Amino acid sequence: MWSICSVLAVVLATGALLIALDAPRANAVVETVLKVADAVDLGVFSRVDGIVRFEGADAATRDALANWGLGAVFYVVMGRVLERVLRS
Repeated sequence: MWSICSVLAVVLATGALLIALDAPRANAVVETVLKVADAVDLGVFSRVDGIVRFEGADAATRDALANWGLGAVFYVVMGRVLERVLRS
């Protein structure tokens, strides 16, 4: 369970980094990572309508970094909790 949650956290963190670096969306790898990150953000950590909302210049980048960053932390914590619960 820990490895699955870790992979999901890495996907969200990579997606946020790609948004911050303004990676070309025409690239198939970039598009795939962003689609998977959108799918695993649970809606709660969505870069469009997530927990944290910014306004002004670079709001989309800050939204992605904050929300997907929180989502990555959530998956890491939940992975550790689930690992301990399943091992007991």
